[in-house]
Amino acid sequence: MGYIRFLIDNRLFLLAGFLLTFTSSFGQTYFISLFAGEIKGSFGLSDGQWGGIYTIGTTLSAITMIWAGALTDRFRVRHLSLGVMILLALACVAMALVPNGFLLILVVFALRLMGQGMMSQLGAVAMSRWFVAARGRAISLSSMGFAVGQALLPIVFVALLVRYDWRSLWVLAAVCVLVVIPVMQTLLRQERTPQSMAEDTQSLGMGGRHWTRVDLLRHPLFYMLIPLILGPAAWGTALFFQQVHLTEVKGWSLVSYVALMPIYTGSTIAFTFITGWAVDRFGVKWIVPFQMIPFGVSFLVLAAADSIFMAGVGLVIFGMGQGMQATATTAFWAVFYGTRHLGAIKAAAAALMVFGSAIGPGITGALIDLGINFPNQMIPIAMFYFAGAALAGLGILRYQRDLPSAVA
Repeated sequence: MGYIRFLIDNRLFLLAGFLLTFTSSFGQTYFISLFAGEIKGSFGLSDGQWGGIYTIGTTLSAITMIWAGALTDRFRVRHLSLGVMILLALACVAMALVPNGFLLILVVFALRLMGQGMMSQLGAVAMSRWFVAARGRAISLSSMGFAVGQALLPIVFVALLVRYDWRSLWVLAAVCVLVVIPVMQTLLRQERTPQSMAEDTQSLGMGGRHWTRVDLLRHPLFYMLIPLILGPAAWGTALFFQQVHLTEVKGWSLVSYVALMPIYTGSTIAFTFITGWAVDRFGVKWIVPFQMIPFGVSFLVLAAADSIFMAGVGLVIFGMGQGMQATATTAFWAVFYGTRHLGAIKAAAAALMVFGSAIGPGITGALIDLGINFPNQMIPIAMFYFAGAALAGLGILRYQRDLPSAVA
C-alpha cells in the first residue's frame, strides 16, 4: 500500500497522531528557547543559570515520566490526551505569569513533562500500537507534527516577539493547545485502544514474547543503546537551546538563523518518509545504528561554519538524522520488545531521552560560562555521536538473531 492510499484509509488516526506530536511543540526546547533572551533578561540570569534551571526542571520531568508514561498502557489516548493538553495549556499560562527564577523551575518541569514528555509519548505509543505491518509509515506520517511545529512556530513567534511582550505570547500558546482539544476528541470518538485490541494483533519481541520494563532493564541491549537514546536528545536540545548564543558567537542574526528552519524541516520530512518506507521494507534493525551518523557530521559542519549558508547545510544534515530518529527509534521498541507493555517500555526510553534533554543545556551552558563557546564544544559532541552509532550497531548485530523469524 502506497503512502497516499495508506493516508486516505487511515486519515483520522494519522491526523490524531499528527496533532499529538504537533502540540508537543509548546514543551519542546526549540520553542522554549525562543524566549531565552527575554527570560534571562527578566530574571537576571546568566547562560549557566538559565541552563541550570532548565536542567533541574527537565530532570524532574524525566523522573516523573517513568511513572506517567506507563499510563499509556492503561488509558485510551482520547481520555489521556484530554488531561495532558489541559495541563499543558495551564503550564503555558504559568510561564506567562511566573514571577521569579525559583518558580520558573516548576514551570519548566510542567512544560517539559506535558509537552516533550507525555504528548510525544502518546503520539509514539498510539502509532506503534495501532499499526503493525505499516508501522514505519504510520510513525513517519504522524511525526510530521514535530516537523511542522519546528518549521512554523519559531518563525511565527519570533515575528510576534518583535511586536508583543513575551509573556502574552505564552498565553497565545495556551490558546493554541486548547483549540486542539475538541478536534482530538472528535477524531478519536471511535478509537483503536489497547483494551480493544485482540491478542493476535499484538507484536512479539525478542524470544517470541512480550517484554516488561523490568525485563528491558535486565537486558544488555538497552544499555548499549543508551548513547543512541541520550545523545540526540542531549546535544540536539543544546543546539536549539543555545541558538541565541550560537548566532551571537558566529555573528549571524537570530532572524536569519531561524529563517533556516523550513529547509531543516524539509530535510527532516524527506528522511522521515524515506525512513518509514525503509523500516517497513528492510526492517528497523538495519536503520537504527546509522541514524547517529548525520548528527555527528552536522555538528562538525556547524562548528566550522563561517556563513549562514553553511549553517543551512549543517541544519539540513542534522534534519536527516532527526528524520531517521523520529521513525526508526519509535518503531524499534515495538519490534524488539513487543507491544503489550509498550507504554511502560517507551516510558523508560522517554525518561532517558528527557533526561538527556535536561543535561545538554546544563552542560553546554556551564561550559559557556567557563569561556568555552558552543561551536568549540561541537567537535567532541560529534565524536560522541559516532561512538554511539558504533555501540548501537554492535548491540543490534548481536541481539537481532533473537527476533521472531517473521520480524527478522
